[in-house]
Amino acid sequence: MRQSNFALRLQPSLMEEARKIAKEEGVAVNQIFVVAIAEKLSSLRTLDYLRKRAEQADLPRTKKILQRAGRGNPPLPGDELPEDFKESIKKKGFKGER
Repeated sequence: MRQSNFALRLQPSLMEEARKIAKEEGVAVNQIFVVAIAEKLSSLRTLDYLRKRAEQADLPRTKKILQRAGRGNPPLPGDELPEDFKESIKKKGFKGER
């Protein structure tokens, strides 16, 4: 595998954080940067992929499928939403879409 060098200018505070994390993880600072860049690129590619897939969606068909979801399968014990989640929904005024 061919590797490339790249001079990177960082704010001192970012470099210090990278050094701390590298030390905690027991890896080289270079490895922290390589992983961070790989994660960001993966995230951007995933977002692009999901946008393209969403453009192909058949929303009326999807809504029909979702309306059937759960029919004949009543909730089981343990399916309840956590109380703190219910409270956060109430605070935000979320009523859901039907």
